[in-house]
Amino acid sequence: MTALDTSAVDRLRPVRLAYGTEGLVVELPDDATVLTPTELPALDDEAAAVRDALSSALPATFAPGPVAVVFPDLTRPFPARTVLPAVLAELAQRGIADDRIRLLCATGTHRQASDSEMRDLIGSELVDRYRVHDHDATDADAHAEVGRVDGVAVRIDRAYLECPTRILTGFVEPHFFAGYSGGPKGVCPGLADLTTVLEAHSPARIADPRATWTVLDDNPVHDFVRRAVSLAPPTVSLDVSINSQRRVTAVFGGPLPESHRQACDFVQRTSVLQVDEPFDVVVTSNAGHPLDRNLYQAVKGMTAGERVVREGGLVVCVAACGDGIPDDGGFGRLLAAAETVEDLLGPPSTHDQWQVQVLGRILKHASVGLYSEGLDDAQIRSAMLEPVDDVSKTVLRRLAEVGEGARCCVLPEGPLTVVSVTGIADTMNSK
Repeated sequence: MTALDTSAVDRLRPVRLAYGTEGLVVELPDDATVLTPTELPALDDEAAAVRDALSSALPATFAPGPVAVVFPDLTRPFPARTVLPAVLAELAQRGIADDRIRLLCATGTHRQASDSEMRDLIGSELVDRYRVHDHDATDADAHAEVGRVDGVAVRIDRAYLECPTRILTGFVEPHFFAGYSGGPKGVCPGLADLTTVLEAHSPARIADPRATWTVLDDNPVHDFVRRAVSLAPPTVSLDVSINSQRRVTAVFGGPLPESHRQACDFVQRTSVLQVDEPFDVVVTSNAGHPLDRNLYQAVKGMTAGERVVREGGLVVCVAACGDGIPDDGGFGRLLAAAETVEDLLGPPSTHDQWQVQVLGRILKHASVGLYSEGLDDAQIRSAMLEPVDDVSKTVLRRLAEVGEGARCCVLPEGPLTVVSVTGIADTMNSK
């Protein structure tokens, strides 16, 4: 009896995948390669570390007028309930009254939060105590031009521009086409209008092989974002790194781009791994809630699997997708209009085109199965994915089809782990 025999339950082991809020335990071959980022301990006093970093970076005196505190939206596992109270406590210590503070939710092109979702995100006390502004990229009148990059107007939310003092908060993780999250992304695309976001995520930029995980230098997406934000820079950029429990492991504060670069260098050392050859089957998550709240977001987890699966192999992604495809934005509409994988690769420059384009690239490289309790089989197939009812059986079946020597890899935390196959993965975008 071999490990590829689907009846060989004694040769399987349980692996917990980040999925929704509770996780998902699946039985996988005992010899599967399980790859996770280095699990760093939380700081002894996370709030104090945030305050110390901010205090060191803030100017001695504040310009008259409102103070903006920018934070990520509900699709990001940012520890807002730890970071924001610490930031606000430091501002209070500096004599900034509550009515001068504007909390700005950087949604990018994502939907706005409901009142209950905002309270869940940052806490009812902050919602009731401060003025909270939820960015809307489609409201043209709410944005103003701050300059041009590559001949394209950069338009940023007036609620941010009207504040002489701007504190940008975020967390840094590897990003599948911007290199890393955090830093300038909080402003662009976070607080940019749709036309600006379309240029930052244009088909040509997304297709460039340098627009990929952990690459900042000469990355056309990151370059546009960095230059756009330099036209209306924050006073302070405050980034944190987090562990699998969404606890703060390090804090970086200061001006852009220096502080963001320091945070990225730190995260690189703990989240990037190397393997010698690709795998026949890769099981990945999308890092659980809130990152796996819809199919649009789940593409990120699929790209993590793409990096280490062999051409023609299988990626099995688990993502709860409680918000569906979703219905807002252009992702579902573009999927519905596509008849072939090639159609996904060449969408027009429109809302969510970038995510469809990346999905097309993945499907050109490998087949993708999706386990999701938030989507029905028809919705999954509409994205040219295969529905997966049982992760274990699907994996064992494919390994049996490959035969002797078949290799399986598991990424329980999905895109929080960036794995490179030596000499292969860094050229993915050129396919």
